[in-house]
Amino acid sequence: MKYKSLFRLTFWKSVALIIVATGLYSTYFRIVDGLGAVTNLNDAFPWGLWIGFDILCGVGLAAGGFTICAITHIFNLEKFKPLARPAILTAFLGYVLVIFALMFDLGRPYNIWHALIMWNPHSVMFEVAWCVMLYTTVLFLEFSPIILERFKLKKIHSFLKKYLIPIMILGIILSTLHQSSLGSLYLIIPQKMHPLWYSSLLPIYFYLSAIGVGFAMVVFEAYLSARAFNHGLKLDLLSSIAKVTFAVLIISFIIRLFDLTISGKLNYLITPSYETYMFYLEIIVGTFVPVALLGNSRIRTSRLGLYISAIFVIAGFLLNRLNVSVTSLTSYAGYAYFPSVSEISITLMIVVLGMWAFSLIVKNFPVFAEPHEIKNEVPVSSGNIILSE
Repeated sequence: MKYKSLFRLTFWKSVALIIVATGLYSTYFRIVDGLGAVTNLNDAFPWGLWIGFDILCGVGLAAGGFTICAITHIFNLEKFKPLARPAILTAFLGYVLVIFALMFDLGRPYNIWHALIMWNPHSVMFEVAWCVMLYTTVLFLEFSPIILERFKLKKIHSFLKKYLIPIMILGIILSTLHQSSLGSLYLIIPQKMHPLWYSSLLPIYFYLSAIGVGFAMVVFEAYLSARAFNHGLKLDLLSSIAKVTFAVLIISFIIRLFDLTISGKLNYLITPSYETYMFYLEIIVGTFVPVALLGNSRIRTSRLGLYISAIFVIAGFLLNRLNVSVTSLTSYAGYAYFPSVSEISITLMIVVLGMWAFSLIVKNFPVFAEPHEIKNEVPVSSGNIILSE
C-alpha cells in the first residue's frame, strides 16, 4: 500500500512532473546552446532571475538553519530544539540547490571548482564562494546525526556529537559572513543602482533580512510539514520566534528610513516612477502588513495567522532581493529585463526538486522528533483549519 501511494498520480504530482520535464528540456538547450539561447540576459543586464531569485533569495531563504542553531546552541534556549532538525534540513537542501542553480548561470559550469585553487582574496565573490562551500559542508555535518541514527551507527554518532557545538558555531560565523557579503556585491556599482536601493548599509540590510526571513521560513516549513506529514505543530515555539521576526522587521525599517533621510533620498519616495511603485510594494508587503499581523497577539498565536504572516515576510523578502538585483538596475541598463520561459522553467524545476528531496528525506529519516518528545503541540489536520486555539 505504501508503494502504491508513492506512485499514485495526483493533480499536484502531475503538475510537478510537467514542471520538471519542462525544466529538463530547457536545461538541455542551456547546456548545448549556451546562455544567450535560453535567457533574456545581455551585456547591459548580465544577471537576472538565476542570480536574483535562485542565489540571492535562495541563500536568504535557507537562513533558518543558522538562526535556529544560534538560539538553541549559542543562546542555549533548548526549548527550540524541536525546530532545529527540520530547519537544518531545509537549509542544507537550500544551499545544495543554490550551488546547483549557480551552475546554470555560469558561462562555463564545469569551471565551478576553480575557486578552490584560483584564489582572489580581494573579491567579494571569492569570499561568498568559500563561505557557501564551507557552510554547506557544515550543514551536512549538522544533519549527519539524523543519518547516523537512521542506520544505528552509534559509535560514529557519539564521536560526532562531541564536536557538534563547535561545528554549529563555525556555521553561524560562516553564514553571517556570506549573508552580509551578498549585499556587498552591489557596493561597487553605486552609479548603476537606483538610489532607493543603493546604500553603504546593504550588507547590514541583507544580514537583517536573512534573520527575519529565516525565522519566517521556519514557521512556513513547520506549518506545511505538519499538514503534509500529520505531526503536531509547535505553536508556542513558532509564536515565540515570530516575535523575533516582528522585531527585526521594525529595526530594519527604522534603519532604512534613517538611511534614506540622512542621504537625502526622501524625494525619490514622491517621484512617480516604476522604481518608486516597486519600492512601496516591497515595503507594504514585506514590512507594514506582517508587522500589523505579528503585532496582534491573537493572530501571532494562531496557526493560520502565523502562516499568513510568514507568507508576507517571505514575499517581501523576495521582492527586496529582486528589486536590488533587477529593478534597481533597469533604468541604468536601459533594458526592461524579464526572464525567459526557459529561465522560469529551470527555476521552478529547482524548487520542485527541493520539495521532492525534503519529502523523501522526511519520510525515511527521523527529521521530526517523536510525538512523546514534544510538548505543547497543536495537531494540524489536513482538512479544515481553525484560526486560533
